[in-house]
Amino acid sequence: MKRTANPSRDRPSRPLSRQCGSVALFFLLFVVALLSFGAFAVDLARVSVVRNELQNAADAAALSGAAALLAAGANGLNWAQAQTAASNSVSLNRSDQQKLTTGAIQTGYWNLSGSPAGIQPTTISPGLDDAPAVQVTVTRAANQNGGAINLLLGGLLNLLSTPGSATAVAVAGSPGTVGAGGLFPVVLDQCIFDQYWNAQTNQPMIDPSTGQPYEFNITNYQTYGASCTAGQWTSFLINANNVPTVRSLIANGNPTPLSIGDSIWVEPGAKTTLYNSVPTNVTIVIPVATHIDIKTYVPIVAFAAFYVDASVGGSDKYIQGHFVANYRIPTSASGVGPNYGAYIQPRLAQ
Repeated sequence: MKRTANPSRDRPSRPLSRQCGSVALFFLLFVVALLSFGAFAVDLARVSVVRNELQNAADAAALSGAAALLAAGANGLNWAQAQTAASNSVSLNRSDQQKLTTGAIQTGYWNLSGSPAGIQPTTISPGLDDAPAVQVTVTRAANQNGGAINLLLGGLLNLLSTPGSATAVAVAGSPGTVGAGGLFPVVLDQCIFDQYWNAQTNQPMIDPSTGQPYEFNITNYQTYGASCTAGQWTSFLINANNVPTVRSLIANGNPTPLSIGDSIWVEPGAKTTLYNSVPTNVTIVIPVATHIDIKTYVPIVAFAAFYVDASVGGSDKYIQGHFVANYRIPTSASGVGPNYGAYIQPRLAQ
C-alpha cells in the first residue's frame, strides 16, 4: 500500500530553531549581566577596603597634628608644628600598597556643637565650644597618592578606576570632667582669670617687667582688686576642715571624678603646716569657681593649669605660681569646658 506523505511531519520546525537561538542569546546576556554584577560586587568590596585605609590614614594624621598643637614650651597653640606633624603622619601610611605622600591639611577651631560647621580660622576669638583642631583629607585620584583606585574587574563595565577620599578632624579640647586623682585641692576664683588670662589667645598674660606670665599668690585670703580672692583650699565633695584630710588630697588628688557643675567645699583658713606638703616646680590642675566664699559649696565652672613656683609656710602661708597654656592632663579627662590652659588627650571629632 502506498504511503501518503505527511506535509506537517516532513516540513522543518522553524519555530523550534528560533527558540534555540533565543535561549542561547538569553543565556549569553545572562552570563554578561552575571559577570558584570560579580565584577561590581568584587570591586565594591575592594574600594571599601581601600577607603577604610584612607580613613585610617586621615584619622592618624589628624590626631598627630592635634597632639602637636600642644607643643611643649610653645607660647600658645603651635599651628605650624601641627601642620608639619599631620603631613609627616600621612606619609607613614599606605593605601592598597600605594605609599601615601600628601594630604590636604587645615588648622583652626572646630565648634563641637556643630554651629558653625567646618573649620574656623585660627584668627577667631574662640568661644566655649570652639576647640583647637586639625582637619586632614587624604585623596586617591589622578596624580594624587598613586592615582585613583584601580578596579580589578571594572573593565567589564568600562570602568577602570575610581577616586577615593577620607576626611578626619581631631581636636585638643579642654575638659568638662577630670578623673580621680587629677586635681589639686585648691579652688581658684574666676576673677583672677579676668586679670591674668588672655581669653582670646588662650594664654597667660605677660608681665612686661619680666617678659613672663604674671605671678600671683593663692590661699591665705590673697586678694587682687577690691574683692578678688585668688584661691582657697578645697576638700572637694566632703565638708572637712582638718589638715590630715587636705594633706591626703594633696598627695592623692580628688577621690572621684569631678565635672563642671559639681559643687565643692571651700576650706577656711591657711593651715600653716600644709605648705610643706605642696609640690613645687610642677604644673597642677585646679578647679575654678565664680565666687569663693569660705565654709560653703561652690559649683565648678572650669579647670585650669597652674604652675607652682613656690610654697611658703610660716607666717606668710601662700602658694606662688602662674598660669600656663597647653598643658595636657596626664590622668583621665573628658567632655568640653572653657579653655584655661589644661587640655585632654586629642580626640577625633569627625
